[in-house]
Amino acid sequence: MAPRAPLAAVMGATAVGLGAFGAHGLKERFAADPSAAGWWETATFYLLVHAVAVVAVGPASLWPSRLWAAGAAIFAGTLYAMALGGPRWLGAVTPVGGTLLLAGWIAVAFSGRRSSPGS
Repeated sequence: MAPRAPLAAVMGATAVGLGAFGAHGLKERFAADPSAAGWWETATFYLLVHAVAVVAVGPASLWPSRLWAAGAAIFAGTLYAMALGGPRWLGAVTPVGGTLLLAGWIAVAFSGRRSSPGS
């Protein structure tokens, strides 16, 4: 098992669980506030995509995995909180998570560049 598999498993299970909870347990709440449903869906999608990414980049990916985990927690966490009625100012924090997600992808690009033959 890849060293980051437990991290990815927690992220993936959280995304699936919260996605199902949003679709079923919060159905009435989201009917009253469609923007909250959109935030919930976006949070779940990004969390799940980055769970898969943590597994896909393999054991040499410590920094991308850390950046994605932190970014997903902040990005998805703020969206989930707002969808549940949290303060709208959390929307100003959400891009911090997005920036960390982007940094993880950039870290992957640079790690691949360093390890490629002839670099």
